[in-house]
Amino acid sequence: MKKTAIILGASGLTGGLLLQKLIDDNRYSTIKLFSRTRIEGLPNKVIQFIGNLLELEQFSADFIADEVYCCIGTTAKKTPDKKLYKKIDYGIPVAAAKLAKENDIPTFLVISAMGANKTSSVFYNRTKGEMEQGVLQQGIKNTSILRPALIGGERNERRVLEKIGIVVFKIIQPLFIGPLKKYRIINAESIAQAMLNLANNTSNTQVVITSSDIIQLAKNN
Repeated sequence: MKKTAIILGASGLTGGLLLQKLIDDNRYSTIKLFSRTRIEGLPNKVIQFIGNLLELEQFSADFIADEVYCCIGTTAKKTPDKKLYKKIDYGIPVAAAKLAKENDIPTFLVISAMGANKTSSVFYNRTKGEMEQGVLQQGIKNTSILRPALIGGERNERRVLEKIGIVVFKIIQPLFIGPLKKYRIINAESIAQAMLNLANNTSNTQVVITSSDIIQLAKNN
């Protein structure tokens, strides 16, 4: 029986790669996108719901699927207002998890970040940690939280400092061995593939996956 997938954040780097993988995957007959803006040129198996994701509850009747992939995230540069930042990075994933629970969706995958910690003094890390806690509290049968390190890949937007950081990290990556492997740059392609593999190898567990494990999971294709 073919499946239906929901993606939040399909216009982003990882979400866009995941969308293409789902389009190409014959196991899926329907892909639902929930976003602020429409993506043009998509096949008929993709259905788009356009609206304010900060009011995700408005989509509750259409939020029906076998799997939810949450690739939502912003940056301090794009969203300097901390209240709005938290509404996006915490509020949207947790609201999505609540809808998934209410609508009996058994599989929920969300991208967090390395360093996520609900008790951290760093706002970014604390927000991600609180988001993880909020998602896990829903008790969805198959929950996967992915904590990638610095994400590599071609973005449409200009993020100069991040690009410089990626170049530097690429130079010093050979030094990241043993426990330091989790700090290596991870391609968005690997994250998308790992999410797809996890969703199709469910084990009725709630798991938090580090960056080095994401890379390994992406290879199990």
